[in-house]
Amino acid sequence: MSIRKYIVLLVLLFAGLITAAQKKQTTYCNPINLDYGYTPIPNFAEQGKHRATADPVMVNYKGDYYLFSTNQWGYWWSSDMYNWKFVSRHFLRPEHKVYDDLCAPSVWIQGDTMLVFGSTYSKNFPIWMSTDPKKNEWKEVVHEFEIGGWDPAHFVDDDGKLYMYNGSSNVYPLYGIELNRKTFAPIGTRKELLLLDPDRYGWQRFGEYLDNTFLNPFMEGAWMNKHNGKYYLQYGAPGTEFSGYADGVAIGKSPLGPFEHQSLPFSYKPGGFARGAGHGATYQDNWKNYWHVSTIAISVKNNFERRLGIWPAGFDKDDVMYMDAAFGDYPHYLPSKSADHLKSGFTGWMLLNYNKPVSVSSTLGAYNANNAVDESIKTYWSAKTGEKDEWIQTDLGTVSTVNAVQINYADQDAEFLGKKTDIYHQYKLWYSADGTKWTVLKDKSANKTDVPHDYIELEKPVKARFIKLENIHMPTGKFAISGLRVFGNANLEAPQTVKDFTVLRTEKDKRSAWLKWNPVENAYAYNIYIGTAPDKLYNCIMVYNTNEYWYKGMDKDKTYYFSIEAINESGVSPRTKVVNVN
Repeated sequence: MSIRKYIVLLVLLFAGLITAAQKKQTTYCNPINLDYGYTPIPNFAEQGKHRATADPVMVNYKGDYYLFSTNQWGYWWSSDMYNWKFVSRHFLRPEHKVYDDLCAPSVWIQGDTMLVFGSTYSKNFPIWMSTDPKKNEWKEVVHEFEIGGWDPAHFVDDDGKLYMYNGSSNVYPLYGIELNRKTFAPIGTRKELLLLDPDRYGWQRFGEYLDNTFLNPFMEGAWMNKHNGKYYLQYGAPGTEFSGYADGVAIGKSPLGPFEHQSLPFSYKPGGFARGAGHGATYQDNWKNYWHVSTIAISVKNNFERRLGIWPAGFDKDDVMYMDAAFGDYPHYLPSKSADHLKSGFTGWMLLNYNKPVSVSSTLGAYNANNAVDESIKTYWSAKTGEKDEWIQTDLGTVSTVNAVQINYADQDAEFLGKKTDIYHQYKLWYSADGTKWTVLKDKSANKTDVPHDYIELEKPVKARFIKLENIHMPTGKFAISGLRVFGNANLEAPQTVKDFTVLRTEKDKRSAWLKWNPVENAYAYNIYIGTAPDKLYNCIMVYNTNEYWYKGMDKDKTYYFSIEAINESGVSPRTKVVNVN
């Protein structure tokens, strides 16, 4: 080969590397885009067959991320927390299945081995082990785990000792016990560790509106992390079907307590498009940044219709555990380096089409077009068919800079239950500045993957007023969309600071308060920040199209601090001065 040809070849190779680097996804958007299986349980699909999973566990194993959750007939792994590969596997022996496969599993790393155990009240369930889970190579390390445990979690301490936590009840506490790390036999008996106290902690009350209707709150989904010599016992409450489903945390000086509740839930997302952030797991990425994976509630076709989300998390300088839910279902940056998660990973790309005009090819019954842009995952538009050329078009109102689009499919007239690995979506995404001349934004007409919450980060932003989604193929059922969400910047004026922000804490019940403010003329939403110290406003609630909010999540014995910011298609206002209520 001549020197000239060699140089040309190097240039081409280098150009190819640059192109590949440019194509690498740098952001993600909740709910995460997994090929969620359809619930395999007939009585969980009484209002229609639908996708569902919950109770996630994420572990970092040999530099890759492994995700297990309820009733998926397998698990996922990823090298970047964005592209997930599914591994099909049934972990439960046919004669001992509860639900249809693993329910609320425990996954932990012990030395160079990954171990898995599913929820059970019986002894007839195995503990599995693998040193090559990518290849689906597993073997039983314990044929029958004698003591069982529902919603289990295992934790290996710095001294090598192994502990198990479990419990899911609105009567009984979370339990903990030490296990022999070689035989997994219990050492001693289970110890009662923690109960809810909804009379003190308002967020622990049962119900969508925290009114303790008809049931006491549930405590479940234990998880343990250790930080600076302290033990952080996490738990889900008050019920998985509610927007306020959250993960609380209690802190102790030993792995079996005693534990003291942190006043606020650390993983909490009761507002926005995707609501709920309970029963999850806290893990570290390859740069030692903390993240939390947890359950998102839909609860329309069944109370247990759910999805998964990933949120930045961590510990502050005072060892307070937190999770960042601000703009938690807007695009965020994926991990790529050591980062301070107290500084937001939000891209700054705003939602451009909230409650904007929508045109569609057809409408099935009352599943109206505007449901696709109302920022509620619970509602959706459905076309009359699932055929090719059904379409939905959203008007951004003005020519805007578009950086990303999220397509959230809904389940309308799905035809099967369980997990299928050969189903797929196909579509074309178009954009236009005037509604007349159209250009392809993304062509997935040859796609062969299942993408129920597809998220497209554009290589280069485009200028557009109209975005159109054209169906090519549905995996099953009608062409239905719960959220066609367009992100970027409208390049207009950002909202002004909110005025007259008032917090009135109720006299009779210090767990509750009425928040009110003057509406900002050009704002479509607000972020309410809440904390028990003026510099620790770690809880965030996003509310749309309102200027008041009933907040019922306080610790009655604590002083609380609040601030608020306004949101529109072009940016975010400065936060208000922090308001405190005694």
